Amino acid sequence: METADLTPLTCIADFSLISIGLQNASFSKHIAEIQDLLQKSGLKYQMATGTSVDGPWGQVARVIGYAHTLIHKEGIPRIQTDIRITTRADKDQPMEGSMLSVEKIIVT
Repeated sequence: METADLTPLTCIADFSLISIGLQNASFSKHIAEIQDLLQKSGLKYQMATGTSVDGPWGQVARVIGYAHTLIHKEGIPRIQTDIRITTRADKDQPMEGSMLSVEKIIVT
């Protein structure tokens, strides 16, 4: 298959960075830096115990990679990241659409 025949996928990725080698249990400074990175990326995102980011596959993967680089520059020697990615081929459904679908069921 030719890559010219492929349309770039839009995805929603849930990711959570796990620092290894951090002496302090607090990760809030790093989370704030990652949130700043996500704001500057222009991608839609939500943060809770992990981060969900919505956008073109390449940009989503790139911003997760940048988050790794950012945290390594803070002196963290090792980072493990859990990532779950979802795509839809049957329709366009951004992050908000999934939440609205669930909320409609709850309300009725």
